[in-house]
Amino acid sequence: MLVPSDPTAARPALTRQRVLECALAVADAGGIGSLTIRSLAAELGVKPMSVYHHVANKEAILDGIVDLVFAEMALPGDYDGAWGQQLTRRAHATRRVLRRHPWAIGLLESRSTPGPATLRHQEGTIRILREAGFSIEMTAHASALLDSFVCGFALQEAARPLRVTSTGPDGGRRDSAPLDPGTYPHLAEMAQEHLRRAGYEFGDEFERGLDLILAALAGSADTGDLTTG
Repeated sequence: MLVPSDPTAARPALTRQRVLECALAVADAGGIGSLTIRSLAAELGVKPMSVYHHVANKEAILDGIVDLVFAEMALPGDYDGAWGQQLTRRAHATRRVLRRHPWAIGLLESRSTPGPATLRHQEGTIRILREAGFSIEMTAHASALLDSFVCGFALQEAARPLRVTSTGPDGGRRDSAPLDPGTYPHLAEMAQEHLRRAGYEFGDEFERGLDLILAALAGSADTGDLTTG
């Protein structure tokens, strides 16, 4: 006769790391709005009060999962190659991680108590720029510009309008909301001549934009400002 197994017997011990990893999974599955102490406890298979033995409150959970997201951005050989190559690799790594965790885009810079992975990421960008010869002031400008571009692009990529949805019989691309050229002549022209052309991918704009920013930074490294004229 088989004795029913205890459903709690094989359950891993509850730790802060397990709580945060589960919270990350809940946010990934349902968005940050789905993450509550109650939903997290249910996913862990424990009572809500058990969660508080490992994290003080929801703010501590948000701090923790944001730090887990930053930890995923770490790269081997982070400081190999020229400074532009280093920053390019870091930008692409950040974008990849934010595509996996789009809910995190608005939280990355919002935490008042950043964790060690967050601080290592910020330290790394500053280190690259300072070792490349940028002044403190230019490093501040450059890091803010890069963060704004990468996070802004990730946000736009996650929820952008005029999403292309199909390919026409001529190989051209079509979107779900054709634009009236009489009312929006320039938008319609952009859609027809660029966005709908065969082979176009919005993601390609990331590398082009990043190249423009890095070229501008390279040109401004000796001038102390970001002007190009």
